[in-house]
Amino acid sequence: MRWKRAAGRALLVLSLLFAGSAGAQAGEPADGSDDRGPITLVTGGDLTGYLRGVLDGWNVRHPREKVTLVELPDAADEVRAQMITELRAHSDRFDVLNIDVAWTSEFAAAGWIRPVDGRQFPLDRFLPPVVDTATFRGRLYAVPYVTNAGLLYYRKDVLDREGVRPPRTWAELRHLAKTVAPKYGLDGYAGQFLPYEGLTANVVEAVQSAGGSVLAGEGARVTVDAPAARRGLSFLLDGVREGWIPARALSYKEEESRKSFQDGRLLFLRNWPYAYALAGSRASKVAGKFGAVPLPGPDGPGSSALGGSNLAVNAHSRHPRTAAELISYLTSEPVQRRVLTEGALPPVWAGVYTDPQLVRRFPYLPTLKRAVLTARPRLKSPRYDQVSLAVQAVMHDALLHRRSTDATVARLKRELSALVGRG
Repeated sequence: MRWKRAAGRALLVLSLLFAGSAGAQAGEPADGSDDRGPITLVTGGDLTGYLRGVLDGWNVRHPREKVTLVELPDAADEVRAQMITELRAHSDRFDVLNIDVAWTSEFAAAGWIRPVDGRQFPLDRFLPPVVDTATFRGRLYAVPYVTNAGLLYYRKDVLDREGVRPPRTWAELRHLAKTVAPKYGLDGYAGQFLPYEGLTANVVEAVQSAGGSVLAGEGARVTVDAPAARRGLSFLLDGVREGWIPARALSYKEEESRKSFQDGRLLFLRNWPYAYALAGSRASKVAGKFGAVPLPGPDGPGSSALGGSNLAVNAHSRHPRTAAELISYLTSEPVQRRVLTEGALPPVWAGVYTDPQLVRRFPYLPTLKRAVLTARPRLKSPRYDQVSLAVQAVMHDALLHRRSTDATVARLKRELSALVGRG
C-alpha cells in the first residue's frame, strides 16, 4: 500500500509537470506569473522614428513592464519571413506583432496569434472597415493600428486648363488619359504594376470596384471568373493594350510611380496617402498643381484595397496581459493622433479625420476617410502569401504580353483553384 501511494504521488507530480509544460507550449506562462512583465514589440522599419518616442511614454508609466522595440527590415516580405521563423519555433521572443492587415487570417489560422477580447478596445470609435481586417472566421485576432487606402492623384492645373473635373468613372479616366495627357506630353495613368504586393492591391481594387472578388468565403472559393471580376481585370488589361497605361508603368512600385508623377510625367496616379506630402514638397515639380480624389470605378467612385497594419499578441507570449494593455495604449486616441502627426500614417480613429486643425494640416483627410469607408480588405485567406504571389505572376505576365481577359481569367482560376484545393 505504501508503494502504491508513493507511485500515485509520483504520477501526480509527473502529470502536473507535463501539464505545466503543455501549458507553456500553448502560450500559457509556466512560471506562476500573472501574465505581466517586460515585453517586446516587433515591427517593420519605422521610417520616421516616431514610434520610439511613443513607447518612451509607455515605459515611463510602466517601469516594471517596459517594452523593447525590435525593427525588422523595411521590405514587407522580409518582415513576414522573420516573424514566421520565430512563430513557427513557438518562440516567445516577440510579444506584440505589428502585422500587415493581409497577414491576420494566415497568422490566426496557423495558431500563431491569440484571439483578442474586443471589449478591451474602443472598436466603435474606429473606421468600420478596418475592424474587418482584424477578424478571421468571425473572431477578432488583432486590433487595427493604422489604415491605408489608395487615392487617385491628378494634375489639377492640366484639368483646370481643359475645363474638366477629376474623373469619377473608368470611362472618364480612360478618355482623359487618352486625349488630354498626350497634349501636354504626359503619360496617362499609372499604378503599381511590378510583380510584388502592390500589384495585388491594384488588381483587387479593380476587381472589387467592378463589384467582383478574386476569392470569397475567407479564401475558400475562387470567384475571379465571375462577370464583375472579368470587368475589373479588363480595365487594367485594356489600359495597357490601348496605351493609356504606359509600358514603363509595368516596372513601377510605389516610389517609382510617385517620382514619375512628382517629376511631372503623369496625368493620373494611383498611390497611397503618403505620396501627398511628398508631391507637395518644395522639391516637387507639381507642388500646388495637383489634387487627390477617391479611386474611380465603372459607374462612379470605386473601392480601394485596405492597407495598414494590425497589432496582435504572440500565442506564446509569457506576458500576454501586458501585451494587450500595450495594444490598448497604442490604439488610444492620443497615440493615434501622433501616428498621423509624427508618423505620417493614416490612423484608425474616425474622429481624427474631421478635426479642423488636422484637416488644415493634412487636407487629404476627408478624401482619405471616404476612400477607407468604401474600401475592403484584400484577399482574406489563410494562404494569403501564395495567393498573392499567384495573382502577381499571372497578372504581370498578362499585362506584359497583352494577354486577353479570357486567357488571364482562365489561368488565374486554374492556379488559385489549385491553392484553395490544397488548403
